[in-house]
Amino acid sequence: MLRILHGTSIDFIRLWRITTAVTLAFILPGLALIGLDDSKRVRAEERERLAAEIRARALAWALGCVEPEEIDRVNIYRAGQLAMQRAAAALGLVPEAVVVDGRSVPGLPGHQVAVVGGDSRVASIAAASIVAKVHRDRLMLAADRAHPGYGFARHVGYSTPEHLEALARLGPSPIHRRSFAPVRGAACPTP
Repeated sequence: MLRILHGTSIDFIRLWRITTAVTLAFILPGLALIGLDDSKRVRAEERERLAAEIRARALAWALGCVEPEEIDRVNIYRAGQLAMQRAAAALGLVPEAVVVDGRSVPGLPGHQVAVVGGDSRVASIAAASIVAKVHRDRLMLAADRAHPGYGFARHVGYSTPEHLEALARLGPSPIHRRSFAPVRGAACPTP
């Protein structure tokens, strides 16, 4: 896996979930950890351990979030860009370069390098992926307690059959993204 030494890396956590904020981590590396990989390929317990170690050992890290109401106002693509810009601003320093998973993003500091599949190819993007996913999953556990009946702790916001059934039965919760078709349909069912 490629290590980035003098730049930052960023990664999104699932733009297409139908609930809660877009979450993104911005990592200034300075670490080499065994077990770093795309967050989707790391077991939950290992992600928790790695996230704590990444936060403790990275030279800097920050999260950027965009809440559901703003996602609905600006669209999911723009929300992802805003999350990246917010995470960059929260980092507290300006990196010389930014390695992005996927494609370049306007408004980020420094030179950008886009790496398709970067969360499995670049260590610092994998680290960002893990920190963002752990944060996002914790938000979903809190949402499960605040909004019982939706099963957020199990499906973590994905539009699974269980989630869609709960949405049809209970209607949208305050953390659902109203502009997403399954939520919009549950909010305004057709007769």
